[in-house]
Amino acid sequence: MAELTALESLLEMGFPRGRAEKALALTGNQGIEAAMDWLMEHEDDPDVDEPLATPLGHILGREPTPTEQGGPEGPGSAVGESKPILTEEERQEQTKRMLELVAQKQREREEREEREALERERQRRRQGQELSAARQRLQEDEMRRAAEERRREKAEELAARQRVREKIERDKAERAKKYGGHVGSQPCPPTTEPGPVPSSPSKEPPTKREYDQCRIQVRLPDGSSLTQTFRAREQLAAVRLYVELHRGEELGGGQDPVQLLSGFPRRAFSEADMERPLQELGLVPSAVLIVAKKCPG
Repeated sequence: MAELTALESLLEMGFPRGRAEKALALTGNQGIEAAMDWLMEHEDDPDVDEPLATPLGHILGREPTPTEQGGPEGPGSAVGESKPILTEEERQEQTKRMLELVAQKQREREEREEREALERERQRRRQGQELSAARQRLQEDEMRRAAEERRREKAEELAARQRVREKIERDKAERAKKYGGHVGSQPCPPTTEPGPVPSSPSKEPPTKREYDQCRIQVRLPDGSSLTQTFRAREQLAAVRLYVELHRGEELGGGQDPVQLLSGFPRRAFSEADMERPLQELGLVPSAVLIVAKKCPG
């Protein structure tokens, strides 16, 4: 059975002549399969139908014209070289084979595109999982830093409180060392050492209420006053230390100790009272104290 040329086979399958000639020329006339592969790969190219600039000749699988061979006397003009003519059945059979080949190429192309789409989807999902994991790690790092910051602030607050307590203890020890052995050895003026006055039973609070803080107003000898809030369980020594740190020059420039008195009921607080909490001394929730110079030992 005579065979169709590659160009005729492509034309029988419905490809345009210009596109079929271009496919054969660009694949070096290596067969219809190579030309069909090129046509299917470049069917969406914008310049697929643009003609080639060079003559195609035998590359296209057709007989050259006398003009292409250099004139009517050129090679190929010999008698007896005409191509055999195919019967209708042979032409249909060859066309059927070509269509089956085209369908096979189309299936292979669709399978390849499907594999590529699946691979792209897997990559997209993998990138999404990596992004989610990175976002979760970032949130965990932020939570860990926030927890560390809270622990650090709490530790600094505890350290500050400890420094205040240590300062009060040092001040108490220094006062005890300097004045502890001489307190009460000499009498004080009557104006600064009034005797204790028993408290009136009618002034007792009707109910017991727990207070956490105490507001103390301290009246200085020059008529001015200091006001500060202390904790109810702080010792009276903390009030005296506050007064010594904030008193003016009229009390000796902050060098001499001071005596704390209560206005009502009239009472002078001793060194032993300095170790007692404000709540136990009845100075909660608020009280007014009077400052007087303490007699030196």
